[in-house]
Amino acid sequence: MTGAGITPSRKFIEEVETRSAQPVSLCYQCKKCAGGCPMSFAMKPYNCDLLKLIKLGEKEAVLRSNTIWLCVGCKTCGARCPNGIDISKINDTLREMALACGIKAGEPRTAAFHASFLATVKTFGRSYEAGTIGLFKLKTASYAQDLGLGLKFLAKNKLKLLPDSIKRAGEIKRIFRKAKEAGQ
Repeated sequence: MTGAGITPSRKFIEEVETRSAQPVSLCYQCKKCAGGCPMSFAMKPYNCDLLKLIKLGEKEAVLRSNTIWLCVGCKTCGARCPNGIDISKINDTLREMALACGIKAGEPRTAAFHASFLATVKTFGRSYEAGTIGLFKLKTASYAQDLGLGLKFLAKNKLKLLPDSIKRAGEIKRIFRKAKEAGQ
């Protein structure tokens, strides 16, 4: 429900709740999510504090935080939350919102990896590790970094140079097209 009677914070929380399908407004700051998060040591703000900022309508601060880019999607937060709030889903939503608003990522290398991964899925219909790594290296100009490790993976046949094909790859492209049309 939107309209003139809704404060800016209510608009932002409703947008995040709708797009992520997560009940942000149910958070009562028990901080169990932050206590279990393996990345909380590097997050500014903690993931629980990010929910508080969403509730306060601090869209700029939320979309510029490094927290949304450091989330690894392990879903520990959702498993620990007494209200079942999966912050990793919220962070996925917030990353897309930040990119759509043209906000530079709080963690540029993570954003480069995110974009590289999505580009290979969109192109090949599935994850393609060598393609993701190649695009990431181009975006970050870190061409020789990890080269030794990459060669070891190739030698042990753990990294395929060519992507596997999938049936109905066009369906994946359709999903990306629909998401773009929906503004996500």
